[in-house]
Amino acid sequence: MSPVEQLAEEQSAFIAGVSGELTSFLSAQQDLMAPISPDVAPLLDSISNLVSGGKRMRALMCYWGWRGAGGAAGDDEILTAGCALELFQAAALIHDDIIDRSDTRRGGPSVHKRFSQLHSDNGWALDAERFGHAAAILTGDLCLSFSEEAFTRVGLRAAAGTEARRIFNLMRAEVMAGQYLDILEEVAGPVRDRSGSVERAKAIIRYKSAKYSTEHPLALGGALAGASKELLAGYSDFSLPLGEAFQMRDDVLGVFGDPETTGKPAGDDLREGKRTVLVGFAINMASADDAAYVDQMLGKPDLDQAEVDRIRHIVVECGALEATESLIAELSNTAFAALEQLPLAELPLTALRRLAEAAVSRAA
Repeated sequence: MSPVEQLAEEQSAFIAGVSGELTSFLSAQQDLMAPISPDVAPLLDSISNLVSGGKRMRALMCYWGWRGAGGAAGDDEILTAGCALELFQAAALIHDDIIDRSDTRRGGPSVHKRFSQLHSDNGWALDAERFGHAAAILTGDLCLSFSEEAFTRVGLRAAAGTEARRIFNLMRAEVMAGQYLDILEEVAGPVRDRSGSVERAKAIIRYKSAKYSTEHPLALGGALAGASKELLAGYSDFSLPLGEAFQMRDDVLGVFGDPETTGKPAGDDLREGKRTVLVGFAINMASADDAAYVDQMLGKPDLDQAEVDRIRHIVVECGALEATESLIAELSNTAFAALEQLPLAELPLTALRRLAEAAVSRAA
């Protein structure tokens, strides 16, 4: 078997193993909750539907962090850790879609929209949207608790377990703090010093997304396998700039991406009022009138295609898109240079290189 075939086979086996672990875990949860009432079934169904999709990037980062530190292929411990990460990711997505007023996720309705539709389909009383938000918040909370329960099932050894638990706890706290910084910037950004908008957006990216998308999963896998402090530091040197480049690519797609590929309406990030690095550059680099227009339009829920196109034009003409692409390239180069310095066997090194390439060059 060639190295390429070995990598594909091992990675496919891990993804299938995590999917199986998720199915088994959630099936057991359904059995536990079924006696409560048949009415709670949509909570579990929403979680199951959400974790059935996605690229499994966080779980894969965790796996190759594990393998790079000497962990065995297909070990139950790393499958359970991957399951916990996927459940945490699902919880974050459920809450994020409520916060961002995003009606779609992976080409279908987001969880809160599914519950709103359930309300409407049954002709229930009171407000369908409010019910949808409330039910989705509870679903996200339930999914978050499932993530913690799954992680406690990892067979934590003494030294490795202490560091892995620290990373898992820190990851969850930082995401919540980053989410708050994000919603704060939406309301405070327009009246704050514009010169600091890019740096504030970078901080949001780091704590809301980059650390839990790449840095913490990779370190978590390494810690579970007993990685040294030096290897964990090297993992961070690679994965943190990669995660920041990954999120900036996502932000570019949020404005310029093809809806058929991204699964979200064109310009959805603009309607949600996201003050990204791309937007920060635009506000700082555009003319006073154009910057004021971007500021005024951000967060307008009924932003039409002509208004989206004008903002896109401003972003391109003022050089904000070019500045963002340059920053993505700089961060990517830093990540790839750090990756080549890691003392890893060829298989995990190649796997991480491919994950990194996919993260920064994706179209969805």
